[in-house]
Amino acid sequence: DVAKELNLQLIDDLTQGYDAEGRGERTGLRILIKGRVIFEDSRSSPRIGQINPDGRWDNVVMVLYDDDYLPVEMYEATNEDISTAIKIKKESQNKKRGAMSVAQFKIIGKLVWTREDGIEDEVWDNHSD
Repeated sequence: DVAKELNLQLIDDLTQGYDAEGRGERTGLRILIKGRVIFEDSRSSPRIGQINPDGRWDNVVMVLYDDDYLPVEMYEATNEDISTAIKIKKESQNKKRGAMSVAQFKIIGKLVWTREDGIEDEVWDNHSD
């Protein structure tokens, strides 16, 4: 889903530490893809799992799926954004894991695709310049 919608080329050698290479506006970027199904009746705070900030990737795309395992939204964050967020979390909570909640990823990432509108060109950006 991600490769098709965001114009990425999936790689065959997953030992590289990333899942796809960018094309078009993402040419040259190594993309790590994370996905989570968000069930309507879930009361837990979903996590996207561990992300190694020292990995060989440039950006991470998080895909959120509905109960039918169909993509609903895609968010993208840079290595720098994720490394900073993980560092701040480690310092404030004295933790060493690179785990991140879906909510935290939404805060630091940028909405790049929705089921309703497709690729989001002009999106409100919560990063100050």
